[in-house]
Amino acid sequence: MSDKTERSAPGSAPTGSAAPRQTLALAAMMFAVSMTFIDQTIVAIAAPSIVDELDLSSSGMQWVVNAYLLALAAFFALGGRLADIVGHRRIMVVGTLLFVVSSVLCGCVPDDDVALAWLITFRATQGLGAALMFPAALAVVVAVFPVDRRGRALALFFGLSGALTALGPLLGGWLTDWTWRAIFWVNVPVALVALVLTALAHIPPQSRRERLDVPGAALVAVGMGVSVLGLQQASAWGWSSVATWACIIGGLAVLGVFCAYELRVEQPLIKLAVFRDQAFGVDAAVLFFSMLAFVPVFFFASVYAQVSLSASPNQAALFLLYFFIGFGIASQWGGRILDQRGARPALKLGTALGAVGFALWANKLTDLSMHDQWLYAALAGAGIGFLLAPASTDAVNRSLNASYGEVTGITQTVRNYAAAVGLAVFGTILTHVTTDKVTETLMAKGVPDDGAREAARDIAEAVTGHPDSRTPSGEGPLATAMRDSMDAIRMDFAEANQWVFYGMAIALGIGFLCALRHPGTQVTEEQRTPGREPAHQ
Repeated sequence: MSDKTERSAPGSAPTGSAAPRQTLALAAMMFAVSMTFIDQTIVAIAAPSIVDELDLSSSGMQWVVNAYLLALAAFFALGGRLADIVGHRRIMVVGTLLFVVSSVLCGCVPDDDVALAWLITFRATQGLGAALMFPAALAVVVAVFPVDRRGRALALFFGLSGALTALGPLLGGWLTDWTWRAIFWVNVPVALVALVLTALAHIPPQSRRERLDVPGAALVAVGMGVSVLGLQQASAWGWSSVATWACIIGGLAVLGVFCAYELRVEQPLIKLAVFRDQAFGVDAAVLFFSMLAFVPVFFFASVYAQVSLSASPNQAALFLLYFFIGFGIASQWGGRILDQRGARPALKLGTALGAVGFALWANKLTDLSMHDQWLYAALAGAGIGFLLAPASTDAVNRSLNASYGEVTGITQTVRNYAAAVGLAVFGTILTHVTTDKVTETLMAKGVPDDGAREAARDIAEAVTGHPDSRTPSGEGPLATAMRDSMDAIRMDFAEANQWVFYGMAIALGIGFLCALRHPGTQVTEEQRTPGREPAHQ
């Protein structure tokens, strides 16, 4: 491949190749990335059904959800670099194939002792496929559209994310009523459409002769994986365990080494120099603290609805719809605030409203009424909606010496790592509090302390399934006490979820304090890198 072909100008086809069909290319990339957005939320609705059929534990199911998020975060920057070096179209196709094959294998998990390892493995390879696919798809859109049309194309590309994240629970509820395995198989027709449109679009091959930062990729993957392992396993190992803190501190130390290495290497995996801009750093911090709540809330709210409210998967999906109604409406207002007044007002309003919304929602969880919670769920969603697009867009617009793909790699890594951390931390809190409260309930029914605590641990680990199906059989005192206590145990679980939702409110509160540090200045057209338009996410 000639050097001229390798470095063709964005928006123009390389010499000797057919001109790209821009509409087909955009449609192909949108179909491809739609799978990654839907898969962030669709599994949460099916979690109780998966737990019931495969006899998984609560922490095991959290790993099934988290394996995807963690792999997506750990390898997103690597996917972007590989797309630059190998070629955007090639890596997009490879990522799509890896994603859809992994999806099929997730749906074909055997119902035996290998089920948990099987699901975690192929959910992780799903995340790897998404990490390859997403930045490559973004680069394709940037490459095939000229500067004067790129902003509108990117607005459509990124605007899809909120809508499809909302579609995940609804689609998951409908498919789970048939079989939970269909939530994975539904990716097959979507991937086929994406691949066919990619072939028809005549996307030009583009690549660069650059070095791949393999040590950086290894360091960020190990650091993220080990730190989340410690947070996730704290419920099983205990917070006083040496292993728990060795993983957490060791993982964070590796991430520190990664940052130091990236600042010295000539061609880094992630350009950390962009954090020298105070506004960019604030945008990233707000995204981190808001994402501690945004993706995990789907899992915890869905399980709460199905356990404490005895809702069906479809009803749980409608419960989450309250959140997305607020999110969808506020995201439009957030974009207008960004255009008219800059990111700072949107970030302050979003984090403050989100903190209040999650706190009020937490307070209503013990009412055990789905319809009494709609306003607070919508407020929490509106808070995230106000800030998500402005923070992401402002971050990209301030990266004056980096490309869309490079900065999106940073923001997406921050977002997905935060989601994985949030799921791990809040899952550990939920397990601990549920165990303590169920122990108290059983002891009040006359169950001895040791027996009550052992039974409470079993319930806490199996609570994402239907508790009635996990109670001991027979007519012994423990079995009788547990059957008599199921209503109280559902309330115990609701009270344990209050801790989780209050934790989400605190995360948004910290995000508000970060938003106060935003300088509030807007990027002018003269400051932007020549040839680049502002992003509109």
